[in-house]
Amino acid sequence: MATMVTARFGDRVLSIGADPGDSADERFRKRLLVGVALLILPVAVVWGCLYWAFGEHGVALTPWAYVTGSAISLAVFARTRSFAFLRTAQFLLILVAPALGTILVGGLDESSSVLMWSLLAPLGAVAFDRPGRAWPWFAAFVGTIVLALALSEVVRPSAADLPEGFVRTFDVLNIVLVSFVAILLLVTFARGRDTAQARVETLLLNVLPAEVARRLQSDPNSIADHFDDASILFADVVDFTPFSSRLDAREVVEVLDRLFTSFDELVDRHDVEKIKTIGDCYMVAAGVPRQRPDHAQALAGVALEMRERAKDCLPEGTEHDLRLRIGISSGPVVAGVIGRRRFLYDLWGDTVNMASRMESHGTPDAIQITRSTWELLRDDFVAEPLGLVDVKGKGAVETWRLVGPRES
Repeated sequence: MATMVTARFGDRVLSIGADPGDSADERFRKRLLVGVALLILPVAVVWGCLYWAFGEHGVALTPWAYVTGSAISLAVFARTRSFAFLRTAQFLLILVAPALGTILVGGLDESSSVLMWSLLAPLGAVAFDRPGRAWPWFAAFVGTIVLALALSEVVRPSAADLPEGFVRTFDVLNIVLVSFVAILLLVTFARGRDTAQARVETLLLNVLPAEVARRLQSDPNSIADHFDDASILFADVVDFTPFSSRLDAREVVEVLDRLFTSFDELVDRHDVEKIKTIGDCYMVAAGVPRQRPDHAQALAGVALEMRERAKDCLPEGTEHDLRLRIGISSGPVVAGVIGRRRFLYDLWGDTVNMASRMESHGTPDAIQITRSTWELLRDDFVAEPLGLVDVKGKGAVETWRLVGPRES
């Protein structure tokens, strides 16, 4: 229970300044910068206390001034949600405060190389801003070092008389802690980037076949392929327009989501490729982009299961039944990715047109196939001849109705 409360409190603290309109990347950057800022605060408080204990009261004020400035910037950020403000304030504080400490203590050696903390400004620019912004901050870091060393000779030429053990211990602590914060920053940022990249790749794979997605990532030019042997399936819900008119928008979406999600499961199980949905029409292909000799058999199995799945996709007590018209055709197709925004992997050719016509000229609960598909299925599936069917744009076309798998 205590662990859950602590985790919840930590999450709320890291979420200060969060905005509902933030992208996932910006939300991650905000949380990471807040976390790093909060991590450095206690270190700065302890640093100030130790210098105060050794009589260096002026030097002790520099880390405490950093703590005050950092706390104020976090409070302003929580109110304004301006990430640019927090980013700039934190970079300036971590750049200037160690330099002031170096000047007041009288040199680099006496300050135990506290200037190393200023390196977090350009490193932070890489993680929290654009990579190009790191170079101006790095130039500021170099300039700060030069200015701090020069002013330390003027402000305190004799330098502070601190115990050798104290100085050397602080040398080690500064090196270790700065390295720890830098590694923590970069590792966390890299993991966040990996997570974001995995999310993007998952979304891409939901739009494109895996093979096509990999090709598109390596070569953004047009992708076009020709396949000599493939099968195409169209499935359409019968009388869906009058049925959907009796439902509200949310119910229509829920019905289609339930139906198409069940179809997606079939597609994955049969290792075929969902191409797209158009309204209440679902398009599947086999043999593209991965060639397979049993493309027609695979789609026949999908079609038979689709017809049964549709009967179970409405809630109990619904008067209307979901029935499908399904059409399949086999032959050569052209496949490719079209567009650059909201792009789509699509198929073209006479085979695609014939599959669409088989669906639109079919009857409810029927799976209508062309001769080319029947010739591929006749040894494994039972199909009833329908004779010649007048197909728009094609004239009289010989068709069959798929019944089911042939008994072994």
